[in-house]
Amino acid sequence: MIDLHSHSTASDGSFSPSQLIDEAKRRNLSLLALTDHDTIAGLSEARRRSEELGIRFIPGVEIEIAWDPGEFHLLALGLTKLNDEFQEALANLAQMREDRNLKILDQMKELGVEADYGEIQKLAEGKVVGRPHFATLLVQRGIVKNRQQAFSRYLAKGKPFYAPKGALELSEALRLIKATGAVAVLAHPLSLYVAWGKLPQVVEELKSQGLDGLEAWHPTAKVRNCQRLELLGKSLGLLVTAGSDFHGASRPDRRLGRTAGDREIEDRYAEGIPGSSAESTS
Repeated sequence: MIDLHSHSTASDGSFSPSQLIDEAKRRNLSLLALTDHDTIAGLSEARRRSEELGIRFIPGVEIEIAWDPGEFHLLALGLTKLNDEFQEALANLAQMREDRNLKILDQMKELGVEADYGEIQKLAEGKVVGRPHFATLLVQRGIVKNRQQAFSRYLAKGKPFYAPKGALELSEALRLIKATGAVAVLAHPLSLYVAWGKLPQVVEELKSQGLDGLEAWHPTAKVRNCQRLELLGKSLGLLVTAGSDFHGASRPDRRLGRTAGDREIEDRYAEGIPGSSAESTS
């Protein structure tokens, strides 16, 4: 059992990189990829702990790509040749994220919700600040009943407190990823909000630009749709991967090593990933 999509406190997860590896060991995973959002800050710690516990480790990252109307997240799996240009691009994304948070705060103030950034950072408890922490603030102020309502009324796309994320253009992200020796995998493809009838053509075009793989299995998708995505990926000659998108306490429904339909993630989904050394095992 493996997992090719997980997050730590280096981005928006609730487990430290070491705790994440401990959890992987507890759940009897043989391989884990750490793919924090737009940062590689947790990779060294996770690698050290994985070596101590005898778990194969895939260094990765999940990068925000400019896309409309949905969301495009690109997994870089198997980062083996990190370079200054790649790390500078990630640092720029982190700065854009900070700028976005400040813009959300300004929009809240314009509509009469007084708060300072220190309050938001305190709610983040040392983790990367994001919309969930603004949602928690709105709950605490009694403006909404729960975080889901905070998003649906105020923080979702098109709502009063929404601000767009910083993102890389796909061509730039692919170029940077290739230079690290990693493969580029389209995460949770249904988040693109592309109709099924058009999806094969879109994915084929992405492949022509340099896309290496498709994350066919993700816990937010139905099993039949994951099966359909797997067939699509195979038909186009893409790597087919699977992940839990584990975040820890903030998303307790997700478990390491499990994906859609609570299915175990088989070792075969790591085939073709640099450093996996998992050749056709299941």
